[in-house]
Amino acid sequence: MKRLYPLFRALSLIVFMFGLTMLLPVGLSWYLQDGAEMSFAVSMSITLGVALGIWLLTRHDKRELKIRDGFLIVVLVWTTLPTFATLPLMIQLGTSFTDAYFECVSGLTTTGATVLSGLDELPPSINLWRTQLIWLGGMGLIVLAVAILPLLGIGGRQMFKAETPGPMKDSKMTPRIAQTAKGLWGVYALFTLACFLAFWWAGMTFLDAVIHAFSTMGLGGFSSHDASFGHFDSPLIEAITIFFMLLAGFNFATHFKALASGSFQPYRYDPEARWFLFAIVASILGIMLFLLAHGVYGSFFEALRYTAFNVVSVATTTGFGNTDFGLWPVFAPLWMLFLANFATCAGSTGGGIKMVRTIILYKQLYRELVRAIHPNVVYPVKLGRQIVQGNILFSVLAFAFVYMSCYVAMTLLLLFSGLDPLSSLSAIAACLSNTGPGLNLVGPSTTYAVLTDFQTWVCTLSMLLGRLEIFTLLVVLTPAFWRK
Repeated sequence: MKRLYPLFRALSLIVFMFGLTMLLPVGLSWYLQDGAEMSFAVSMSITLGVALGIWLLTRHDKRELKIRDGFLIVVLVWTTLPTFATLPLMIQLGTSFTDAYFECVSGLTTTGATVLSGLDELPPSINLWRTQLIWLGGMGLIVLAVAILPLLGIGGRQMFKAETPGPMKDSKMTPRIAQTAKGLWGVYALFTLACFLAFWWAGMTFLDAVIHAFSTMGLGGFSSHDASFGHFDSPLIEAITIFFMLLAGFNFATHFKALASGSFQPYRYDPEARWFLFAIVASILGIMLFLLAHGVYGSFFEALRYTAFNVVSVATTTGFGNTDFGLWPVFAPLWMLFLANFATCAGSTGGGIKMVRTIILYKQLYRELVRAIHPNVVYPVKLGRQIVQGNILFSVLAFAFVYMSCYVAMTLLLLFSGLDPLSSLSAIAACLSNTGPGLNLVGPSTTYAVLTDFQTWVCTLSMLLGRLEIFTLLVVLTPAFWRK
């Protein structure tokens, strides 16, 4: 246990930093007098107190964090912080721990699945807290910690590599990992500010603009209204949301390079960018024509409006809605949920297996077809101008297998618990890809409150597996990890 003290020390610093983020909803609650100020004050006191206590016990235990430590602390952060995040919901709303933990995991993993209804009547500070969790989890709590806690030393690199999504985890934008983290968060904050200003200009209230900017850039999908974007019924606001959802679906390292160089060339040479945009544009056109053919919408522009918003929302794993797409012919929402599993880029705030892995899998498949015809041909798998190394190729194949295995296993668990097939399949698809709304009982017009506690915990585990890209969580559960 003593050897874990340096990890607990690092964890205590992250928990303390997380507790300080409650100052924003505390301040809002006090300013608006919405009745939740004591709930947040108590929650913040407990969080800071526990963090301080752990730090006092472990403050003298310092050492460099190794790769193994990086995996463990990432898992600890992503399972511990939701526990503290539940406190305002449990104290203020009387929510059960299971539902509150689900809600907070959904926020921090940027899933956007909710068990709460009556959002319009909730204290504004509670709605702000929910979307603030999305914003913090979007770019990654570990990345934030590495950016502002350089005292973690070289261990920050191990944490960064264990937490960041995508197969190319060794690529760096700047020589120092802390500078990389600061660069990513700087771009993230800049785009969030731009999104807020655009929403405010388009007619949202100041608070709604803040809440939905947090949720949009984090690709989380939480809203302060039960009707989500249907509440605003504004094509202008929806167009702005589409733009920023697409922006957040790109690799933020590409955004960083583009801003640093003052050129659009990084987007041109990003192998994921073209595929990402092609998949979304093709899906919008295909689903729009499908809905027009089935008479769901009477005009081209109406069909384009609702199709574009919902396809981009689901494909980028955001989960906003401006209509109940669960009422569309089942092909359309199922295709959208399928798209959510792979459309977003690595290094974005979206979920799923990421477009880069999809490209590698496709090119590996094509290579096998070529080698079946020409067994002796040398046909390397390339990503852009780079040859994909064998170890990366095998890790992507393993990831795809484990992802599908988790998909099937979790779906079977929900079916075993008595949930109907469509709800089970779509709930796991939505949670594992960090999308949010599913179909049928967990559709866009309903909430996950209909699930039993067991089903809720299965979905919670699915969200964590999806956000940590499965391996990070599974490796901690292997016996080999705990051997000296």
